[in-house]
Amino acid sequence: MARPPGPPLPALLPALLPALLLAAAPPRRPCAPTGLPPDTVLGRPGANVTLSCRAAGLANDTDPVSWELETRRGRRQALGDALPLRGLQRDDAGRYSCRAGGRPLRTLRLLVQEPPEAPRVSCYRRSHDRDVLCEWPLRAKPAPGTRATLWAKRRFAAENATEQQCRYFSKAQKFVCRLKVPPGTDDNQPLVVSTCVRNGAGSAAGEDKIITLSGVLKPDPPLNVTVQALERWPQRLRVSWAYPSSWDPRFYWLRFQVRYRPEPARTFTEVDQVTQTWLDIADAWRGTRHVVQVRAQEEFGHGAWSEWSQEAVGTPWTDPRDLTSELAPFSSQFPEGDDGAYGYGATLPPELFGAEPAEEAASGELPGAGGRAGAAPFTFLVAGGSLLLGIALFVGIVARYRRRWGAGGRRGAKPAGAGQHALLPLAPPSPSSPLSETPLLPPASPPAPAPFHVTNLDYFFSGK
Repeated sequence: MARPPGPPLPALLPALLPALLLAAAPPRRPCAPTGLPPDTVLGRPGANVTLSCRAAGLANDTDPVSWELETRRGRRQALGDALPLRGLQRDDAGRYSCRAGGRPLRTLRLLVQEPPEAPRVSCYRRSHDRDVLCEWPLRAKPAPGTRATLWAKRRFAAENATEQQCRYFSKAQKFVCRLKVPPGTDDNQPLVVSTCVRNGAGSAAGEDKIITLSGVLKPDPPLNVTVQALERWPQRLRVSWAYPSSWDPRFYWLRFQVRYRPEPARTFTEVDQVTQTWLDIADAWRGTRHVVQVRAQEEFGHGAWSEWSQEAVGTPWTDPRDLTSELAPFSSQFPEGDDGAYGYGATLPPELFGAEPAEEAASGELPGAGGRAGAAPFTFLVAGGSLLLGIALFVGIVARYRRRWGAGGRRGAKPAGAGQHALLPLAPPSPSSPLSETPLLPPASPPAPAPFHVTNLDYFFSGK
C-alpha cells in the first residue's frame, strides 16, 4: 500500500518557526528587582519620605508615640505619629522603631538606594587554557545587597544557559564574572552572554554580547621590561622582557610591539612584528634617557593586544671623551660606520675631565685598554716618525743625485783625449833603475769640481 504524501514544506514552516527562533534566541532571563522584605521602606537619595506608626492600628489615639532611630548618624529620638524625612541621604538608612505608651508597636527598615547602573560588559581570555572573564566598571559603589548574574549559551543551540554569579571588587570598583570553558570547546563557536544587576531599588540588564573564545584572547602585559646600554654604541639600546606568567610559551607563542621615545619628545616610535623577547633600538638619541613599553598579542593575530607594560627607562652608552655628545646631544646625530667609528668624533686629553693616572691604576685597567685612551700619543708618534723618515729619504736622494750630476759635469768639460793614457813598452827595467822609479801611469792633475746647476734639479723633478 502506498504511503500517503506528507504535508508540503511550506506548510511545516509555521510549526518549525517557534523552535528555530527558540534555538537562535539569546539566553534571556528575567531581570527583576530583588524583593523587599516586610516592613521595609525604600527611598531614593534626595527624596522625601514620611514614616507612620498609627498605620499598624495597635495603639490608641491618646497614647503618645515616640520614635527611636538607629542610623549611620547614630542613635536619636523623635516624637509624633508621623516621622517626616526630608532630602534622604545614604546615612539615613537604618532601623526606625516606634512606641506608644511604652510598648513597642512597629519597627521599620529604611533603605536609601538608587537603581543599579546598566552593565557594559567586556570579556577577555588571558590564554588558550584559561577561563573567560567578563567585567564592567561602576561609577559609584553599589548599594548593599546588589547582585550581578551572568548567563551564557552557545548560539543556535537548543540548550539551557549556564548561570554564573559575579563578584564585586571594591579596589578596582568593578564586577567580574568567570565563565567556565569545558575542555575541547571549539574556539570559533559563538557564545551569547547576558548580564543582569539588581538591588532593592530596581534592576538593569546589559545588552547581549556575542563572543568567540579566540576573539576574546587578550594576554597580560609582558613582564620584567629592562633597557640596557650597549658599550661602544652611543646610539643603541637593548630592550628585553619576559612572557606573562599566565601564558605558557611551550604551546602557544606571542608577538610583541615595542614603542619608545626620548624624554624630551611626546610621540612614540613603534616597532611591530617582534617575535623575540628582545629588541635593539638603533636610532636612540645620544646621551638622552628613553622611555620604553612593550605589549603582546597572540602570534596569529587572534584577539586583542594586551595593555602596555610598565614604563622602563634607559640611556645609551656615552663616551666621556666624545666632544659631540657633550656639545650637541640632540642635534649632532652623526652616522655610524661599520667598524664602530663615528664621523666627527674628537678625542680630548684626560686632563680636561680630571682623570688621574692613579684612578686608572686603581680600577685595574691598562691605559690602552679603554679604547681611545692611548690612541692619541701613538698616532702622534707614528705620524712624526713617518715624517722624519720621509725627510731623511728625500735628503739622501738629493745628495746622491747631486754627486752624479757633478760627475756628469766634469765629463762634459774634459778636452778630447784627456781620458786616454799613454802606452809604455813592456821591456824589463834596467838593473840600474829600481821598480819604484818607473811610473805606471802618468801623473794626473786632480779634477776641478763642477759647479752645481739648477737645470739638474729641474731634470730630476721632471721625472725623466
